[in-house]
Amino acid sequence: MPKKILICDDAQLTRKTLRNILEENGYVVIGEAVNGKEAVAKFKELQPDLTFMDIVMPEMDGIEAVNKIMEVDSNALVIMCSSLAQQKKVVCAIRAGAKDFIVKPFTPERVLDSIRKNLICE
Repeated sequence: MPKKILICDDAQLTRKTLRNILEENGYVVIGEAVNGKEAVAKFKELQPDLTFMDIVMPEMDGIEAVNKIMEVDSNALVIMCSSLAQQKKVVCAIRAGAKDFIVKPFTPERVLDSIRKNLICE
């Protein structure tokens, strides 16, 4: 059964790029969110196997959204995907519960490598 993935990013181009990479490789994108608040709501509703989360988004940033998602499901698999490659943001994302951090612009190989690495125990 294909893995279900939620994409959370305020940039339409990033969402489209990720969707294309994922669908071309047999994954199912079950939803998209454009801000952290919507990301948390969609996570609760859709219960994805994996979530891609941007850091800088309106209404609620990705780190706060990950914190809220972890309150709902402490085993949630979240991969941060952001152009902010600063050490402090990476540390905050991992502390919040993210399993990996992909820096934009990303390659399809990096996205797929992160998915395989994080879904290997599934």
